[in-house]
Amino acid sequence: MNADLDLRKLRYFVAVAEELNFGRAAEVLMIAQPVLSRQIRAFESELGVRLFVRDTRGTELTDEGRLLYEEADALLASAAAVRRRVATAARGESEFTVGFMPGLMITTAVRAFQRVHPDVTVQVMRTSWDDQVRVLHDGRADVSYLRRPFEAAGLTTELLFSEPRVVMLPTDHELAAASGVTMADIADEHLLQDPAAVPEWAGIAAEMRRRRGPGRSPSRTVEEKLELVAVGSGIAILPLSTARFYRRADVTFVPVSDLPPTDVLLGWERSRRSRLIEAFIATARDAEHDLGEN
Repeated sequence: MNADLDLRKLRYFVAVAEELNFGRAAEVLMIAQPVLSRQIRAFESELGVRLFVRDTRGTELTDEGRLLYEEADALLASAAAVRRRVATAARGESEFTVGFMPGLMITTAVRAFQRVHPDVTVQVMRTSWDDQVRVLHDGRADVSYLRRPFEAAGLTTELLFSEPRVVMLPTDHELAAASGVTMADIADEHLLQDPAAVPEWAGIAAEMRRRRGPGRSPSRTVEEKLELVAVGSGIAILPLSTARFYRRADVTFVPVSDLPPTDVLLGWERSRRSRLIEAFIATARDAEHDLGEN
């Protein structure tokens, strides 16, 4: 491999890898299909490997193609992050963005940071299970408050605090008035979230045994989950702070005694060197310490 990695061709490769169809990928990229095919062939030549196999059954990734696809998101996100930071610097702006998962209150840390850095414009960004890490890699956020589980590759993290998890139930549920439940008590219920977000669910839930393997529920916002809980479509397992933040009259929450606490961490890109990131980490640490004492 003598040539540098061409990011434009890498984007073309990702489009084909996602669609597994050159025609559809060309439409997504808004270029002609013959142009896309030539670019992919040139990319394969530069890398010295074959990325796709095309036959009468369709288009498939080779082993080398699958490896590149696994790495491509991080490469493209890093390039996008650099572009964003350079553009911000070129405008002469000093901006700092903090991501946070639903239910987390970051006001104390943000205000303390602003007092010490009045020349910095602080933005906040609500994230989700799907993008809480991605916003760090692609540069949309400088730091982000994270909830497990998440992919920690390329990140540095610091534990801020741990908190109990609770089950969200409709107020007319037979367990709604209980002081606490176990996982066995709710094993027959339908979970309204991706089981990967509650790994302990997989080993005990009746619906997981019926599926004979882990399934994936559609990604939903907290608000959507609670609407479905309220009408009796299933349950959701949430951190205590999230349950309190989204308190409503037709839904209640009950502690789950045999679920371990869930962690909240502050994360940032391991490769970043920034005085503002270091300053915010210290501020967030102090803010959580003060809250813990009160």
